[in-house]
Amino acid sequence: MNSSATAGAGTPAAAANDAGIREVTGVIERVITDVPAPRTHVVEHPDREAARIAQRAAKRAAVLSGSLALPPGPLGMLTVLPDIYLIWQTQRQMVADIFALYGRTAELTRVHMLYCLFRHAASHVLRDFAVRAGERFIVQQVSVGALRGALGSVGLAVTRRIAGTTASRWLPVVGAVAVGGYAYWDTLQVAKTARRLLAKPPLAPPDA
Repeated sequence: MNSSATAGAGTPAAAANDAGIREVTGVIERVITDVPAPRTHVVEHPDREAARIAQRAAKRAAVLSGSLALPPGPLGMLTVLPDIYLIWQTQRQMVADIFALYGRTAELTRVHMLYCLFRHAASHVLRDFAVRAGERFIVQQVSVGALRGALGSVGLAVTRRIAGTTASRWLPVVGAVAVGGYAYWDTLQVAKTARRLLAKPPLAPPDA
């Protein structure tokens, strides 16, 4: 066994990392559990309206994230989790609104929300959650244990992503632009996943 890895497992840094993963996982669980009521209704051309909703949500996410990223240095670091939570709230509402456009609100569960929000960021964890049934892809309902395991794995993947982007927050203006741009792209990916689930026939397989 690698002695350095064994020794590092009990270090303060490792403990702080584990605590960070648990905190992120807890936030994710709160986000997907509270499925919001939609602010839209069934429309004749849901694809077009879904695209407009996605653009609006992406712009809102970019503004929120970019504004919160402006404080440089340690102050900027403190905004990471509140920033992520606000982005996820925006994306969560967007998913609920898109489902309503297609008349599928009753189908939207916390498993659907987890899949839509994090499929692109943790594909290795969630890609098997959706299966093909005829012309559609459906999200399978999973056991409590399987959901908790998936949450932990997604939390780990998201924590690593946050760690990889945190450095940009030390740059007052360039960092804000970069973080805002990523939030815009990330939100469009969430919308794309939701639309793939809802489209009939599907736009493309989820793993395409």
